[in-house]
Amino acid sequence: MKRAASLVIACALGALSAAAHASPSFDDVRANWRSSDWMLLSRDGETLARTRIDKSARRGDWVALADVSPALREAIVVSEDKRFYEHAGVDWRGAAAAAWGNLWNTRTRGASTVTMQLTGLIDEGGKPAGRRSIGEKAQQTVGALWIERSWRKDQILEAYLNLVPFRGEIIGLSALSQTLFGKAPSGLDERESALAAALVRAPNAPYPKVAARACTILRDMQALHGAHGSHDADPCVNLTSYVQLALTRTASAPAFAQGDDALAPHLARRIAGEVHPAAGARVRSTLDARLQRFARDTLARTLAELNARAHPRNVHDAAAIVIDNRTGDVLAWVGAAGGLSNAPEVDAVLAARQAGSTLKPFLYAQAIDEKRVTAATLLDDAPLDLATGGGLYIPQNYDHDFKGWVSVRTALGSSLNVPAVRTLVMVTPHRFAKTLVALGLPLSQAGDYYGFSLALGSADVTLATLANAYRALANGGVARPFFDLDAHPPAPAGTRVFSADASFIVTDILADNNARTRTFGFDSVLATRTFSAVKTGTSKDMRDNWAVGFTSRYTVGVWVGNADGAPMWDVSGVTGAAPAWNAIVNYLNRRSDSRAPAAPAGVVRTNVAYQNDIEPTRDEWFVRGTQMSAVGLTANAARAAHGTAPNAPNAPNAPDAQAARIGAPTDGTIFALDPDIPPARQRVWFERADSGARLAWRLDGKTYGHDARASWLPWPGRHVLELVDTQGAVIDKVSFEVRGAYVKSAARPSK
Repeated sequence: MKRAASLVIACALGALSAAAHASPSFDDVRANWRSSDWMLLSRDGETLARTRIDKSARRGDWVALADVSPALREAIVVSEDKRFYEHAGVDWRGAAAAAWGNLWNTRTRGASTVTMQLTGLIDEGGKPAGRRSIGEKAQQTVGALWIERSWRKDQILEAYLNLVPFRGEIIGLSALSQTLFGKAPSGLDERESALAAALVRAPNAPYPKVAARACTILRDMQALHGAHGSHDADPCVNLTSYVQLALTRTASAPAFAQGDDALAPHLARRIAGEVHPAAGARVRSTLDARLQRFARDTLARTLAELNARAHPRNVHDAAAIVIDNRTGDVLAWVGAAGGLSNAPEVDAVLAARQAGSTLKPFLYAQAIDEKRVTAATLLDDAPLDLATGGGLYIPQNYDHDFKGWVSVRTALGSSLNVPAVRTLVMVTPHRFAKTLVALGLPLSQAGDYYGFSLALGSADVTLATLANAYRALANGGVARPFFDLDAHPPAPAGTRVFSADASFIVTDILADNNARTRTFGFDSVLATRTFSAVKTGTSKDMRDNWAVGFTSRYTVGVWVGNADGAPMWDVSGVTGAAPAWNAIVNYLNRRSDSRAPAAPAGVVRTNVAYQNDIEPTRDEWFVRGTQMSAVGLTANAARAAHGTAPNAPNAPNAPDAQAARIGAPTDGTIFALDPDIPPARQRVWFERADSGARLAWRLDGKTYGHDARASWLPWPGRHVLELVDTQGAVIDKVSFEVRGAYVKSAARPSK
């Protein structure tokens, strides 16, 4: 008898020793836990978005016991292990009661303690277990005894709550709390806790059975606190309907967590496609969670205001991006905002849209660099028609009005279209398109494809690349890539696109509220409390609305429109995107001032006076060597501006042939013939930049008419066009080339 008892004890000790070697520690269990999602984190570690990776089970983050509501801890103990804090892993009293009940065939709670269940959960990786054999029960008992010797009670309960299966695919308290109740485990009340505890025993039971068990748990909890009187409210009132409503949420749980855990779903989706994070991965981004939340809410508020019932504007989508000028870190990325979108999954930060007037600063920067214009140069904002392969291109201003002669500063600040087109004629679409590509803008075609409309933003760009191009201006003309992950490589030296001088002058214009007054007035939403440089843009038919600009530290881009491409109703850059842009910039500068950049060594400031008071006298910035103190019009241009004829008595001066020049084509222009267009429909137009008479065209040494504007049927080859006076003296000369299909006629056309 003694030998048999010794054998039993030895077997038990051997099993306990084996369990000691097989059972992991609490730290091991916690370290091996993997969420079914990967998480996008902010730069400070806050969760921005969750994406489901593991489809076999739904597991959330590991939850510390201190972050579990007291009501839930109590509900679990009451329902699963009333003497949890008294026993050493095995509830012998409960086991005896269960054995007695089984002997008399009565229903009992069962003898498995929380610790014994935890042993099975660890062995099976958290998967629900079926009915256990006597041998498995014995092994579970030995494992529970060992865990109680090496783990603390709080560790046991914490691990149990994280590993226990609930309804369906849900494993662990974190997933259950978010899926069923939409809140963290720390916020669960008594009714929610009772429902959670009821699911442990019968995860997939029908609603009435779960409700009945939850009712028992609630009453046990009430009794535990000494509430027995009839005057106490029945905790089970309407419990069945409540249980049914809560459990239906598990069937439609989203892949992305809702609420503030979905602050950046579009960026998360993009990163998932590039990085391919594994389940449980925590990817830290460069985003600032507070700024991200503010930008998202600002855009939603802007859309709500634009769609007020009194004056709905048919605008349902908006996006924003904020980039650190120095590091290139993306601090905010809002791909969509508002609840009225027809395509909320579309990431509008990466969607290609027509740029509108937002390309004008780059055009003027290039023209200044090429010394074709200065900020003081006068451009004629008057009706203009330009010959193209498809007919005449006739640009219009946004307000369908013309301002006459204006300086480059006024033309850019007030976003006048015709002066921009005149500037592109000098720069040429081909060279301007190359500049845009160097800035990182995703142009799909060469400049000749867009033609002169490129000055007004006919090319498609994305908000991300457009904002980063403006960041190049903020960084003195050097373009660099931006980054949205903390683990980005060191910033490269970058590509210089504009000189520091041209970048500074254009920045100064974009920051000049006085330069905007012709179009936007003095009280403009574009003006901020501290320094900022900004440009708005509106695409054709009001389909896209932009506000992009920068401070000394940040570049901010905002887009407003419709993801499906539908036009908005009476929404401009000032009324659509600009208010949101202004709010984000002021938020960024709430604790620090933005300062204007220091003037580089290559620019000088000179006082400029305009003849005939075309514009007020002012101090103006010039690239060194291009400065001037007086700006006026030629005699012919002055007569045109004042509406006087050349021979009129009040004409300012007599006609001066030496002031005339060739307006079009510009020197070095290349024309491409299109074989799909009938030759007779293709023309090159010769234009004079004067209104005087008695001047003639001479093409390749032969006289070609006297009209101020003449058309010529193009012939392939290199050509020289001259403007000559009545004595045959050359006033101006340009060279151009015609390429492409040859005209079938053997005779060379004359006109």
